[in-house]
Amino acid sequence: MNTPFAVSEKVFSVTEITNIIKDLLENSIPQIVVEGEISNCKRNPSGHIYLTLKDNASQLSAVIFRSAAYYLKFDPKDGQKVQCTGKLSVYGPQGKYQFVITKMEVAGEGAILKMLDERKRRLYAEGLFDESRKKTLPSFPQTIGVVTSPTGAALRDILQITKRRNPCVSVVVLPAIVQGTEAAPSIVRQIRCANEYNLCDVLIVGRGGGSIEDLLPFSEEEVVRAVADSKIPVISAVGHEIDFAISDFAADRRAPTPSAAAELAVPQLCDIKNKLNQHEKDFFVSANNITQKYRLMIHSFKPENLESQFRRIIEPINFKLDNAITSLFDSINQKIKDTKQKITTAVSTLENCSPDTILKRGYAMVRIKENGEIVTKADKGLVGQQIEIIPASGKITATVDNIE
Repeated sequence: MNTPFAVSEKVFSVTEITNIIKDLLENSIPQIVVEGEISNCKRNPSGHIYLTLKDNASQLSAVIFRSAAYYLKFDPKDGQKVQCTGKLSVYGPQGKYQFVITKMEVAGEGAILKMLDERKRRLYAEGLFDESRKKTLPSFPQTIGVVTSPTGAALRDILQITKRRNPCVSVVVLPAIVQGTEAAPSIVRQIRCANEYNLCDVLIVGRGGGSIEDLLPFSEEEVVRAVADSKIPVISAVGHEIDFAISDFAADRRAPTPSAAAELAVPQLCDIKNKLNQHEKDFFVSANNITQKYRLMIHSFKPENLESQFRRIIEPINFKLDNAITSLFDSINQKIKDTKQKITTAVSTLENCSPDTILKRGYAMVRIKENGEIVTKADKGLVGQQIEIIPASGKITATVDNIE
């Protein structure tokens, strides 16, 4: 291997030696994953985190620069066992090597998260998290049930907030183990107990913060199913805001903290009083409006008002009746007038067609005297017969001598 040390006459400065070691270290060892326990963890005001990773035999200086620290999902603390991804480097000013961490997670957390993700997908496929299963929280609960550790800070927070928001609401504590192998059966037992004896109106199931391993009982399948099957509405309150458990998805509501769960479950007494006062005001305003309306209606039934109302009703009717009578008589008179005119015309026509009228104009009627047959034409058979000539007045008898 050809290295700078092949030339023995060369005299190196400290910086040159440090840079050579730095190049050799950084170029020969790729990105690696290191597992160890955190000690001497310190957060610099600049945002960088300095710490030491150690095991039973050795220790390794490490740093998490601000850009990588921003994406950490937890706050590193002394004593935590972690898995760190990064590269080895040399810090020149102090001439020591260090591990530059780009990613950090709690040791074993990756496998746990994978297991939880697979379980969540399977239960989701069963429909355990469907919105149609979610129940509405009661608006005015009388009793709150709490499934949690009886000695934890979560219970103290819930009791304090409940008392502050509404001292009229009772709290039933269902003590449960919330960490370890016996936690899941204990939590399930208390959820079922609350449902069997109908102990409360809403149920808070949860605990304070902790590591992902500490919160595992609330992601156990039996706990998730018990939460989903609860007839009492359930608020899941596991850990702090960044924590999660699968029971969050099965619950009717999820609260970021136990304190937030108490605020969700317990309505403010002052808010209730304000709403009641507002409803009371609205009721009296509405009742007063209705009363005024009916007073006006009753007032309208006084004799003087009734007479006025009847007059307003009858006068238009009488007016219409008078108009109808006048119109009827006008129509009858016009009909009579028209009929008289027609009769007069008919009489005149008949009179003009009367024989007397015709005779008075100088005409005369001729008939055979013997049989009274009217003569309408000159016929030779009339010669020698006696005829009667009847003018407008009187009668003339003649004998026919000649026919032309």
